[in-house]
Amino acid sequence: MRTFIHDQPALRVVFGDGRLADLPAEADRLGLKRLLVLSTPEQKEAGETALRLLGSRAAGLHAQARMHVPIEIAETARAEATRLQADGTAAIGGGTTTGLAKAIALELDLPSIAVPTTYAGSEMTSIYGLTADGEKKTGRAEKVRPKTVIYDPTLTYGMPPRLSATSGMNALAHCVESLYAADTTPIIQLYAADSIRAFARSLPVILREPTNAAARADAHYAAWLAGIALDRTVMGLHHKLCHTLGGSFDLPHADVHTVILPHATAYNSAAAPEAMRIIAAALGVEDAARGLYDLAKKLGAPVSLAEIGMKEADLDRAADLATRTPYPNPRPVERAPLRQLLDDAYHGRPPR
Repeated sequence: MRTFIHDQPALRVVFGDGRLADLPAEADRLGLKRLLVLSTPEQKEAGETALRLLGSRAAGLHAQARMHVPIEIAETARAEATRLQADGTAAIGGGTTTGLAKAIALELDLPSIAVPTTYAGSEMTSIYGLTADGEKKTGRAEKVRPKTVIYDPTLTYGMPPRLSATSGMNALAHCVESLYAADTTPIIQLYAADSIRAFARSLPVILREPTNAAARADAHYAAWLAGIALDRTVMGLHHKLCHTLGGSFDLPHADVHTVILPHATAYNSAAAPEAMRIIAAALGVEDAARGLYDLAKKLGAPVSLAEIGMKEADLDRAADLATRTPYPNPRPVERAPLRQLLDDAYHGRPPR
C-alpha cells in the first residue's frame, strides 16, 4: 500500500476572460493601497494597463524584470519598492516578472498579486530563483507565493505561437517531474495527467489559431495545474539541468526546458515506469520521451541546444555544474550519461 502526505496551501485563483478587471477588487480584498506594478520592458504596455486599472492603489510601474532574476535587477527593484513605500506588488507577465515579485517578497515581505500572461506556472509556487556570479540558485519560502493569481486567457492572445509552444513545454516539464518525484501524491498525479492532456490538445490549436478562446483557456487551465504540481513536489534532473543551462549560460528559460525535457525523461524512464505510463497515456503515444520530442517538433519549437545559443565547448562545464551537488532523482545522476544527454540535446537527436 502506498503512503504519502499531501499538503495544499491556500491560494486564491480568479479565472476567466476579462478577469484582469478584477485587479482593483483583489487589491482591496488584500488591503493593499500602494501596489508596485512589475513587468518586463517588452510588456510595459500591459503594466501600464494594470497601472490605470489600479488608479490610486498603484505606487508606480517598474518595467525592468529580466530573465533568471539577476541579483542586481532584484536589488534595484527592492530599492524602488522601498522608495515608493509600496505595500505589495502586482506582477503582470510570465515567469520572469513573477520571479522578480518573489525576489522583492523574499527581502521585503511584500505580498503580491500575479497576473500570468504565459504558461510558466511559477505563479502557483513558493519557489524562487536568483542568478549571481553566473550561477542560478533556487529556494523555497512561503512568503514569496502570490496571495492571488488572476488567470485572464485573453492576455495570452498576443503571445507569439513559438513562445506559446515553448511556454507550454516548460509547464509540461513541471508535470513530468512531479509524476516521478519521491513526494508525489495521487492528487498531484491527477493534476499532472490532466495538465498534460490539456496541453497536448490545446497547443496545436493555438499554433494554428493564436486567438482561439477555448484553446487559450484550456492552456491557461493546464498551466495552473502544472504550477500546483511543481509546487507540491521536489524537482529532479530536468529542472536542475535547465537552471544550470539557463542561469550559467544565459539561455532562454522556456526554450531550454523544451529542448531538455525529452532527454531528461528518457534518462529517467527505466527508473520511473509508472510515471512514463501516465505521461504516454496523457499524450496518447506509446513512449513518453519520444512523445514529448515529437510534440515539440510538431509545434515548431526548438529541439537542439545549438539552435538556442548553447556553445558545444560549454557542454563539459555544464555537465560539471549539474553534477556538483547531489539532488533527488529517480536514477542516480552520473557525469558520463549526463554528458551524453547534453550531447544528444545539443545536436537535436531524438531521446535515447
